[in-house]
Amino acid sequence: MTFKPATWPRKLRSQEWYGGTSRDAIYHRGWMKNQGYPHDLFDGRPVIGILNTWSDLTPCNGHLRELAEKVKAGVWEAGGFPVEVPVFSASENTFRPTAMMFRNLAALAIEEQMRGQPIDGAVLLVGCDKTTPSLLMAAASTDLPSIIVTGGPMLNGYFRGERVGSGTHLWKFSEAVKAGEMTQAEFLEAEQSMSRSSGSCNTMGTASTMASMAEALGMALSGNAAIPAVDSRRRVMAQLSGRRIVQMVKDDLKPSDILTKKAFENAIRTNGAIGGSTNAVIHLLAIAGRVGLDLTLDDWDRCGRDVATIVNLMPSGKYLMEEFFYAGGLPVVLKRLGEGGQLHKDALTVSGQSVWDEVRDVVNHNEDVILPLDKALTRQGGIAVLRGNLAPLGAVLKPSAASEHLLTHRGRAVVFEDIDHYKARIDDPDLDIDETCVMVLKNCGPKGYPGMAEVGNMGLPAKILKKGVTDMVRISDARMSGTAYGTVVLHTAPEAAAGGPLAVVRDGDMIELDVPNRRLHLDVSEAELAARLAGWTPGHERPESGYAWLHQAHVEGADTGADLDFLKGCRGAPVGKDSH
Repeated sequence: MTFKPATWPRKLRSQEWYGGTSRDAIYHRGWMKNQGYPHDLFDGRPVIGILNTWSDLTPCNGHLRELAEKVKAGVWEAGGFPVEVPVFSASENTFRPTAMMFRNLAALAIEEQMRGQPIDGAVLLVGCDKTTPSLLMAAASTDLPSIIVTGGPMLNGYFRGERVGSGTHLWKFSEAVKAGEMTQAEFLEAEQSMSRSSGSCNTMGTASTMASMAEALGMALSGNAAIPAVDSRRRVMAQLSGRRIVQMVKDDLKPSDILTKKAFENAIRTNGAIGGSTNAVIHLLAIAGRVGLDLTLDDWDRCGRDVATIVNLMPSGKYLMEEFFYAGGLPVVLKRLGEGGQLHKDALTVSGQSVWDEVRDVVNHNEDVILPLDKALTRQGGIAVLRGNLAPLGAVLKPSAASEHLLTHRGRAVVFEDIDHYKARIDDPDLDIDETCVMVLKNCGPKGYPGMAEVGNMGLPAKILKKGVTDMVRISDARMSGTAYGTVVLHTAPEAAAGGPLAVVRDGDMIELDVPNRRLHLDVSEAELAARLAGWTPGHERPESGYAWLHQAHVEGADTGADLDFLKGCRGAPVGKDSH
């Protein structure tokens, strides 16, 4: 750690609005006082923005207003001035065509809110999948002192004595209905047990993964990631974070001090150890891009390749986030990585301490949930980065969620030109497909969908499921839910809509998948592939939505984080001229 706290007291950014006796200062203070704030609150104490992604249409974050009150209490206790600011909330459950298309819009909007308003630091109140990365991206772009508080996972679901994991069992039960193993009435009965409390997904899906990434990066207090949403300790965490952000402002402890290359390498290794979502790849690449760090897919493969998956949670294992918390949560995982030489122990955290100082003394309370290395779910977890003539810029696969017998496979391509083609064709009795085939889905990447929806884990044909087959190799330029499972190759880059080789795969082509050797190969000659690409023409039309058009025109590939090209890099949060 090289961070040196700033000298206090010092003039804060908010004083450019509220300090002094000028007409402009009186204008800003006077309007704030209509809420009953006394004059001495504007005396130079830290103004803390509580950036709240609460929304009735974001169910994962539906309880964040209550948490905001606890954050405010902490800020008041530490001598700060808390102001709650509602910000763009990209709901995974409701946004169409996909919440991912709005991650960048949220980051853009929130960045400008942070830059254009009189706050000295921010508490990022998040939970649902895209809310965590979008606010981290905004904080990285403005570089104001910031701390993450997640809403926490919901409690375990149970159906007829079986744990029900958010998302994971939705896919499982849906395919059981198609296979004739479960009735539609039973599926509807199971629905009642899937979401039994406030909070985000209770599996190691994208929400819990990104909460873990925030903690592993050092942007949240130790232990934040796994506390259930309705546990009283979640409210304590919120209050402690409110206290801490005030001191961070006094110390001028900024995201750029914390989000170093070491921090990202710690997060990548952590993702492997927890069996985290493939979505973390895109989000961490985007966050690093906002800081101005050179983080690549090669870093994901290099850092994650030899990390064992030791967290026994769905979709890779059998438990849920509630048990993970009781076992000790992410601090236990970080300690295990540190003991194995796979953690940069000196990486700085929002606490002002190193990550190792935070976790060195924690205890694992359940070794069936957080496994010893000799009982790891997979010895090489992480995210496998595949390359070849089908993915020149890379594709990803999650080994801990895949079927081992399919990690090396050669099969005949069955091609779906887009998601509508897939839906129209998948259960056609005449579809020429068997379990040895490779399902290929095109035009579902950042430009193509648009927005890169979670459709990569294509459901298998009913006639295959009825044979008892539960997994096949699937390849696309799409994403998949962090709650999903299967031998699924994702984020194929360049994407089909950008003229990548995926665009010219045809029914009947042979495809080779070799995960141990990180290879993804379309078995056609170089000349044939070149001829096909030369004859390819773009098929997407200009979207009707203004933002969709902007997104399609400026979004980068999945291999660099799918951010908008003009938003890369840290622009800071300077105080502009006051026009009043």
